[in-house]
Amino acid sequence: MSEKESLARVIESARRLGVELDEAEALQWMTAIAASPPGGDDVVVDVRTGVFGHRVTMLDFSPEDLAHFRDLGRLVEFEDRPGVVETALALSGSAAQSKIQTYPGDADFFERVNIKAETREEACRILAEIMREKALNTIQGPTYQLIEVKFGSYPYDVVKSGGLIKAGAPVSWTPEEIQRSQIKALRPDNTEAVIRWDDVALDPGWCKLDWVVADPVRGELANASNMLDATWEAPGGAITPLDGYLDPYFQEVYLDAESLPVFSKLARHVSADALYDYVIQLEGEVNKYLTKDINYGKAAKRMYNIFRLTGRYEEAAFLRELFDEPTTMLYQVWSLIRTIDDTCTPGSSIPIDNVLAQADQLILAVIEALEGDREVEIVRYLLRLRDALSHQKSGRDLTTECEAARAEVINIVNNFFQEKLTSMPAIKAYIDEVVD
Repeated sequence: MSEKESLARVIESARRLGVELDEAEALQWMTAIAASPPGGDDVVVDVRTGVFGHRVTMLDFSPEDLAHFRDLGRLVEFEDRPGVVETALALSGSAAQSKIQTYPGDADFFERVNIKAETREEACRILAEIMREKALNTIQGPTYQLIEVKFGSYPYDVVKSGGLIKAGAPVSWTPEEIQRSQIKALRPDNTEAVIRWDDVALDPGWCKLDWVVADPVRGELANASNMLDATWEAPGGAITPLDGYLDPYFQEVYLDAESLPVFSKLARHVSADALYDYVIQLEGEVNKYLTKDINYGKAAKRMYNIFRLTGRYEEAAFLRELFDEPTTMLYQVWSLIRTIDDTCTPGSSIPIDNVLAQADQLILAVIEALEGDREVEIVRYLLRLRDALSHQKSGRDLTTECEAARAEVINIVNNFFQEKLTSMPAIKAYIDEVVD
């Protein structure tokens, strides 16, 4: 079937479901992606902007906000250490799909951190050192504050904040715990447990840093994160992932062409089964968001990546249009409510005026996108949240208001995506297969 015939079917589905579709743009994308083998290892460089990534990924990237993301990158990125640490910083998630994600969620970054050392143990110690150094240097500033760092795995079961955490789970560190280099908890038998930063270094596991950032020019808040793929390069040149798995590069846009040599060296070690493994991982996440942690918006984003990488271009083209629908703006609202909650912690450096301005923007965005009872209900929750913000100096807890607003918003997002996804027969059949 030709691209034009496939597009005709997508257009028919979109019209039937009331989804606006840019036919010229959709045909251009379908033609371009059909000429880009999804399983190939071809990486393209945009000479004009200096960014690079997998050919399929680059089709969805727009350089419009590149300067903004590069500015955020200076906060989250790790510095090279000549002869010891070399890095390659990339955008991932919706930030890397800015051509179609009209209403992106968080500012997600991904960084390859290759450490040259005599032994794996030494490489792990260097990773522990640079992560703690990065966290301490970016705990707080006029426009940002660190929320948490994931580093290491629990060596045994512990009870923390009233909840049981199983052995092997990633360790989440607050800024205060990073400063102390230890976490105090309890063992299940109620004896004291102390988890020290250096003690978990040899099993770094999932490494990720999260900040809240205020953009005074845009008047916006954002959650910015950097997930690390740390590797050890032995003296002989062998590359070993410190968490046991070298991530593929099917959803990353690298921000600096000068890091291409580092990327290329590491990419050569990505498994030949990387595409298959990546799709299986995404399908597991789709299942989770459709059956356990219900979130049809997150499921739709993962299905789009599955479809565009496995040649199901009709389904992918339809989802591209869904992401541009006004109701999907609520997915961004849902994310930003959490950002507001993260910002309003004791000792926050983010000015309250920035937070109030973000709340006002959310209210106006909902009014513009929705109508009727849905608009009234969400605006009511957001006004309640704004009132809580205005009383923040009195120490009023925001969590209750934030959770209520997020629950109402995600309910509408779920209903929207569920209706649209299950109304297209090919996607409905795929969902039934995944959740079976």
